[in-house]
Amino acid sequence: MRPNPLLTALGYAPTDRVVIFHADDIGMRGATVDAYVDLLEVGALTSAALMVPCPAAAEGAAVARAHGGADLGVHLTITSEWNALRWGPVSTRDPASGLLDADGFFPHDNPEIQANARPDAVRAELDAQVDRARAWGVDVTHVDSHMGALAHPKFLPAVMALAGREGVPAMYPRMGLDGWRTQGFDTLSAALAWGYGRLLQSVGRPLVDHLRMLPLDVGGDHVELTRQMLAGLPPGITHFILHPATDTPELRAICSDWEGRVANYEAFRDPRIMQVIADSGVHAIGYRPLREWMRGQV
Repeated sequence: MRPNPLLTALGYAPTDRVVIFHADDIGMRGATVDAYVDLLEVGALTSAALMVPCPAAAEGAAVARAHGGADLGVHLTITSEWNALRWGPVSTRDPASGLLDADGFFPHDNPEIQANARPDAVRAELDAQVDRARAWGVDVTHVDSHMGALAHPKFLPAVMALAGREGVPAMYPRMGLDGWRTQGFDTLSAALAWGYGRLLQSVGRPLVDHLRMLPLDVGGDHVELTRQMLAGLPPGITHFILHPATDTPELRAICSDWEGRVANYEAFRDPRIMQVIADSGVHAIGYRPLREWMRGQV
């Protein structure tokens, strides 16, 4: 695949490795907000995304405001995966929307929401989540999808229409067919996703090249793991995901993957992390430069 033209547009060489160090799930619970505060102070985190329907989302928005308008997007959310903590739509309580499970929350998993949700209801919900973030004073830099639930032909048009109307990037990987297959897409779905990415790029939407994520299934030293992952990055723009949270009894009770979340957090507040990033030779950026480039294309 040819180098991402966005690299040169942003002032980088085609061979440069550019990384967005991105914290997901901000606002899911207080432990994520506390972690967000700490990581903003350290400075290795370059972007994050807010789960607007969740209990501590308003607190997360307040943190971003207090830190000079930190690079914060909206983690568009239409699933509610945990048993001990549930959340639901901000736009409706109508079961006919397909957004609610039998208990009145978002469904637990992607297949259920993708099978049952009406596209118009999803569109209204995504709009409502961004509107609420803006009402909280968030300078929305981008949108992305919780659990990848919106990566579906029924919902992608709503995501991209929202991104276009707001003038913000929607995180979408610029991958070839093999890349989409490695994400679990079958041959037809991979071809559709690849073609959709080409269309988006042709109309001036900024795309990332690669997705990487610190693991959630293991604890331990994620500083060294980050070092190894950065060493293996190819040229292009990488959306590098972590799910930071402080270690609290509540987090342990809610999340079966709490050890991974805490390890993600500990790695990016570790005094070694800034040197690891510097030694790797990558260029760290947030989504705001991509947003400004996108708005300049109009």
